[in-house]
Amino acid sequence: MSVSRGRKRILVVEDEENIRETLRYNLTREGYEVSEAGTGTAGIELARQRRPDLILLDLMLPEMTGLEVCRVLRAEMSTPILMLTAKASELDKVVGLQVGADDYVTKPFSLNELLARVAAMLRRAELTGVQRQDTGEIEDFGGFRLDRAARTVRVGAENVHLTPKEFDLLSLLLGNPGRVLSRSTIIHRVWGSKFFGDHKTVDVHIRWLREKFERFNTLPFRVTTVFGVGYRLDRLDAADRSPTTLNEKPTTA
Repeated sequence: MSVSRGRKRILVVEDEENIRETLRYNLTREGYEVSEAGTGTAGIELARQRRPDLILLDLMLPEMTGLEVCRVLRAEMSTPILMLTAKASELDKVVGLQVGADDYVTKPFSLNELLARVAAMLRRAELTGVQRQDTGEIEDFGGFRLDRAARTVRVGAENVHLTPKEFDLLSLLLGNPGRVLSRSTIIHRVWGSKFFGDHKTVDVHIRWLREKFERFNTLPFRVTTVFGVGYRLDRLDAADRSPTTLNEKPTTA
């Protein structure tokens, strides 16, 4: 059932080696370029490095569950995610869709059905323009540029050096404009589920970001502290910008 197509990149995140090998063999035979990961953390790193066109994500994974992986990736990219689950309950499927999965297949699954769904999801992504090559990788507006693939930040002609966590935090906020992100959500998405430190870590990193950007006269976005909840980033029109846009006074929820 091979179909003529370009070399689409697919990432398979599955801890069962026999299933992973079966998927790799059949997807490769269909003409796809396949990457593999056996754990949730490895899957996230490969997704960030390879920027696949589609991700096959197992629900039950070591280190991080498929749901946790899905939450992290959905905050960073719009890549279609097809969840593989051995759990047949409606609740599990609904939760998977709520955290960002685009579709799911219940194990044991038909290879023909899975390949058909993969092809349909890729075709739908192309038609809707969701999966353009640069989608989700670059935030470029108002003289500010953040490149997720290169992990660089620039304001005007000046590069801004950020630590890995500072970069991930700013990237997360930029990917969710206008939304209040709680400290626990930020911890989960930036530091991961195995982080056992204090939530004040988020406040410290926000302060460090503000210190690194305070030398710039204006920025095209504002990071607002929402007391008792977390932080919100808003994009600004030129008329709304001021020298204190990153250091905006806190507000209540």
